[in-house]
Amino acid sequence: MCLAVLFFVLSSRCVLGQLSYSIPEEMAKGSIVGNIAQDLGLDLKRLTTGKARIFSGDNTEYIELNKEKGRLLIKEKIDRESLCAKTTPCALHLQMILDSPMELYTITVEITDINDNAPAFQNNHIRFDISESATTGAKFMLEKAVDADVGSNGLQKYTLQPTEHFILELQNNPDGAKKVEMVLQKPLDREREERFTLLLTAMDGGEPALSGTIKIHVTVLDVNDNAPVFIQTEYRTSILENSQKGSKLTTVSASDADEGSNGQVTYYISNTEEDVRNVFNINQYSGEVTLNEQIDYEKVNHYQLDVQARDQGGLSDSCKIIIDVLDINDNTPAITVLSMSSSISEESPAGTVVAMIKVNDPDASSNGQVQCTISENLPFVIMSPSSNIFTLRTEQDLDRERESEYNITVLCSDEGVPSLSSSASLRLHISDVNDNAPVFERNNYEAYVVENNTPGLSVFTVKASDPDSNQNARVSYILEDGTVNGVHVSSYVSVSADSGVISAVRSFDYEQLKDFHFRVKAQDGGSPPLCSNVTVKITVQDQNDNAPQVLYPVQTGGSLVAEIVPRSADVGYLVTKVVAVDVDSGQNAWLSYKLQKATDRALFEVGLQNGEIRTVRQVTDKDAVKQKLTVVVEDNGQPSRSAVVNINVAVADSFPEVLSEFTDFTHGKTYNDDLTFYLVLALAAVSFLFITCLVVIISVKIYRWRQSRIFYQSNLPVIPYYPPGYTDTGVTGTLPHMYNYDVCMTTDSRKSDCKYSTLGGQKVLVMDRSFTETLHHDLKDSNLLEDPDSAEMQKPPNNDWRLPANQRPGPSGAAARPEEGPAGAVVGTGPWPNPPTEAEQLQALMAAANEVSEATATLGPRYNAQYVPDYRQNVYIPGSTATLTANPQQQVPQQALPPPQALPPAEAPKAAPTPASKKKVTKKDKK
Repeated sequence: MCLAVLFFVLSSRCVLGQLSYSIPEEMAKGSIVGNIAQDLGLDLKRLTTGKARIFSGDNTEYIELNKEKGRLLIKEKIDRESLCAKTTPCALHLQMILDSPMELYTITVEITDINDNAPAFQNNHIRFDISESATTGAKFMLEKAVDADVGSNGLQKYTLQPTEHFILELQNNPDGAKKVEMVLQKPLDREREERFTLLLTAMDGGEPALSGTIKIHVTVLDVNDNAPVFIQTEYRTSILENSQKGSKLTTVSASDADEGSNGQVTYYISNTEEDVRNVFNINQYSGEVTLNEQIDYEKVNHYQLDVQARDQGGLSDSCKIIIDVLDINDNTPAITVLSMSSSISEESPAGTVVAMIKVNDPDASSNGQVQCTISENLPFVIMSPSSNIFTLRTEQDLDRERESEYNITVLCSDEGVPSLSSSASLRLHISDVNDNAPVFERNNYEAYVVENNTPGLSVFTVKASDPDSNQNARVSYILEDGTVNGVHVSSYVSVSADSGVISAVRSFDYEQLKDFHFRVKAQDGGSPPLCSNVTVKITVQDQNDNAPQVLYPVQTGGSLVAEIVPRSADVGYLVTKVVAVDVDSGQNAWLSYKLQKATDRALFEVGLQNGEIRTVRQVTDKDAVKQKLTVVVEDNGQPSRSAVVNINVAVADSFPEVLSEFTDFTHGKTYNDDLTFYLVLALAAVSFLFITCLVVIISVKIYRWRQSRIFYQSNLPVIPYYPPGYTDTGVTGTLPHMYNYDVCMTTDSRKSDCKYSTLGGQKVLVMDRSFTETLHHDLKDSNLLEDPDSAEMQKPPNNDWRLPANQRPGPSGAAARPEEGPAGAVVGTGPWPNPPTEAEQLQALMAAANEVSEATATLGPRYNAQYVPDYRQNVYIPGSTATLTANPQQQVPQQALPPPQALPPAEAPKAAPTPASKKKVTKKDKK
């Protein structure tokens, strides 16, 4: 695209400028020609406020102006060939007008050619009858191809195939056209070849090149050796544009030296353009050229005819006729008002442009020169800033109180003989100041819109008028602030500022919003602006957009619901009632009920209006127990909507009969129903296990807590327990060393290791200094700690107690029960009786503490011995006749009885090589 700003002229409030653009033809609609605002340096607001518009000289508007973006756009597709034919350059001459102040810009848009037309011949074939005696070099005039394109896209060359007998010869005419002739280069021989066909191809120079073809059929004749010859190769003539049809232009003449039929010459117009062949006519025998149609200088002012003379032997010659069309003053000046101010302020200064007109006279020379005048005694003057543009300006100050309106007649005359003229009347109003507010046509508006509307739908239009003029009467519409259901009203509707069209912003729902109000303000463009407002009510109309909803019977996915009808039911027995609702209103909510399918249609019917299902006849024993009904609930909307409900009916007198007959209904459950059932069952099982475990844990906790409370609340001394795994080494007496041990336990000490404190405490185990021994611990396999039932874990006390029978722990007369003891137990020692008493449980706890004391003695002392009382002496055990006494003369230390068997199984202490293993044993023996 090529843009050139040629010049600008500024003169007394009228700005003139000229722009030039270049575009190719056949551009699509909406294509951009140029940014005129940018090229002229104008603001986009100036185009809007100045009411910019484009004027063209003819009736077809090819170019339009987009004022919002300041661009020139293609309005209609431009065909350069239709617009300018062969004329180059081809251009559109436009004018752009602006108001306030008035400005004129001349725009020239050059239309460049594209290769959109292929060369074409008028006929599909040409026939030549050529004598075989035709000499080499004989010429035969061929039909020229026509290419509507120009320049390099126009016709460029011809080719002829085959070239055995003829070659092509092109001759350039002074006007640039090419004459195509076929030249014989090899004599013809009718006896060898009587007929043959040649192909003439015309090609243009476009990219890609386009072509057209014509077939040449040659018939070889005998002996015609002289071709016709024109007296002149070029004829010139002229004719007035108003000449009548049949007017003679000129006569052409050609002679042929042959005699007879070979010397008879006929004339033809060989131009391929229809607009040329149809305008003129030639007598084929006399060569007289006459006018066949009316011609117009303003359309075509020059013609060129190609005339061909041909004899009977097929030989021919050609010439051309140049015809000039003479202009006459047959067109009156055409006045076009480019811009007219209907009113101006009485404060307008002298020289203000009131109107701008364009005068066009298509005649040539003085016939097209125009002068314009206006009536006298008017405060206006008409001036011509360019050849065909005139401006009407104020010459004096205006006074509205003296004259509020002017009727101005502009008379334009050309300089032809006789002179032709035309006139135009202009009415100018003198405007006043802004003293009137806009007034709505009605005090309030009410409109209706159907719900589910498309957003952007125009609901209706509010209209306000202002008796002022021009800008003071320009009304803008504004939506005032307000809320509807807590939402700003602009979320519901919008108002066009220019037209007052109220459009829906969203899709309305009658079920949510039935009507709402808002206010629209009309404001004029005066300074200061005046305004008024009006209340608008929008009523939403219902639409059938909701299907009926069945409330009863409830449709469940997994459970089976059936209505029971006794076999004694009479005619009209009410089985059930279908209850449905429709949230729509009016006839859209009128519901009707129809029985669509039934196991036995002759047994049931449904009420059309109330949905009641009743029996039609008496129920018999032959009727099936299982009856399935399908009821359609349909509303009365257009189009109607419906819902379907399935009803199971059992014809039976007792429930067991119904249950037995309907068991197969459960087989029809879907996989989803079975899955739901199993999921619920699994959830119930998991919940039950969780609650059970929680109760067991709480019970165990409470039981252990009670056991620990019994231990701490007892006032009995601790009775040591000597495990049977610790054997005597032969040394008599008590332990040779005494150590202090503080055994610290918690209420839940069964789960934790014992803590051995090195500090002395009040409760100690006293050992005799004279006693020396070495503890030998038998290493056991690790599975003995894990298996509580092993015989190695717990052994009954043996006779090493060395206590009299009356001093052994346990009630007197307690019998031994061998079956309750582990394998290898000595019955004579007397096991603990069942069930154990509280004292017996305490003895077991003391035995665990004593084991710790002995194990530590084996590992060696850490501190000096402390002399403290031996609490093992004279310990009384409740419920027993035995009394434990520490006797230094005894050969072996006393051992407490093993824990009672009624208690939870406890592992016997084992010999361990490390303190860690001892702590594990002690942890279990603390029970």
